This record gives sequence, C-alpha cells and structure tokens, in this order.
Amino acid sequence: MKQKAFIFDLDGVIVDTAKYHYLAWKKIADSLGFEFTHEHNELLKGVSRVRSLEIILGVGNIKATQEQKDKWLVEKNEDYLNYITNMEADEILPGVEVVLQWLKNNGQRIALGSASKNARPILEKVGILHYFEAIVDGNDVTNAKPDPEVFLRAAELLGAVAKDSIVFEDSVAGIQAANIANMVSVGIGSRAILHEAQYNFNDFTEIATDFLQTLVNQQ
Repeated sequence: MKQKAFIFDLDGVIVDTAKYHYLAWKKIADSLGFEFTHEHNELLKGVSRVRSLEIILGVGNIKATQEQKDKWLVEKNEDYLNYITNMEADEILPGVEVVLQWLKNNGQRIALGSASKNARPILEKVGILHYFEAIVDGNDVTNAKPDPEVFLRAAELLGAVAKDSIVFEDSVAGIQAANIANMVSVGIGSRAILHEAQYNFNDFTEIATDFLQTLVNQQ
C-alpha cells in the first residue's frame, strides 16, 4: 500500500476545545463589560491567541495598552489550561479514533498541525498522543493559517511532499492553508462554510474506510 501523510488540525477536528476557548474569552469580555457571543466566537476559528484578543477588543470597542493586552492573554490561557486539565477520552469527537486506527493499521503516517500551543497535553489527556508521529503546534511556527507553514512543516517531519499530504480542517483559514500548500483538503463541518475544501464531511462518522483507501491510492 502507498504511504501518505495525514495531517490533522486539533480544535474542532479531533477534540472540541473550542468551547473552552469560548468560556475563557467570554470571562475576559464579561470583566470588560460587553457581551461576547457564540457568533463572535466563530471569528476566532483557526486564529492565534494574540489576533483573537484583537478581534474581541474590536467587538467591545475597547482600547488597551500593550501591558493590559499581555495581562489578558495570560489570564485567558490560565483559564483555558484549567479547563483542559480535566479533559478525558470521551471528549474525542465521534469517529476520529476509528479513522486514526485505520490509518495506523494501514501503515499511513499521521501528524498534527495546529495553532494551539497546548496540543501535546491535550492529546495526552484524551489518550491518543501515540497515533501521531509528528506534532507541529503554535510553539513551532511563526505564521498563522492561511499561511501553510504549519502543514508544510508537518509534512516535512513525516518525510512527505505536499501532493502526498491530506489535511483535515474545520476552519476556512485552515482549508485555504492546505489548498495553498497544494495538499488535499478535507473539511470537517458545514459545507456552506468550508466550500473551498476538496472534500467535505459533517464529522468523522461519515468518513468510510473506502474513502480513506481512495485518498491513499490517489496519484
């Protein structure tokens, strides 16, 4: 069987940590006296922590010094880390582990490509760190998606070229990054939002092994 590189985003693809980011950001918005909704939270998908804070301050029309911003960034991360400390295996999104196991059983190479700076502890908490040969997270890259740096670096660590790499993403910026890198893009989530993806599924329970086999066999 051919060997391909399968690269997974983390938040919203493997685990739903988005809710914890939301709660941590909402706490800051509440302390600043404005409402931060789930709709606002959609703007933060695939975006770095620093840029997320800028977006949130824009929502609340808040002007702040760099010192204040730095303080809020630390507070947000501490709150978020407190939430993820209690994560368990039942927080892996449906169907993910079945796909990872099939890829592992069939000799495929697996990497993580995420903006999260907490990727390793999260994968460890939910018990699936052993599936990943390479992890590239927010500590390893300088450019945020849609820049393809995170995926190109993951492919490189797996010894794969871009055209033999497949990316699973739930954000528009992530799909764009995969496409820019000339990798196969698989959108996980709404087709209406992720319409730039080459393939689209609502979640991993819709991904059959036949489809995975097709990805492996593609030239």
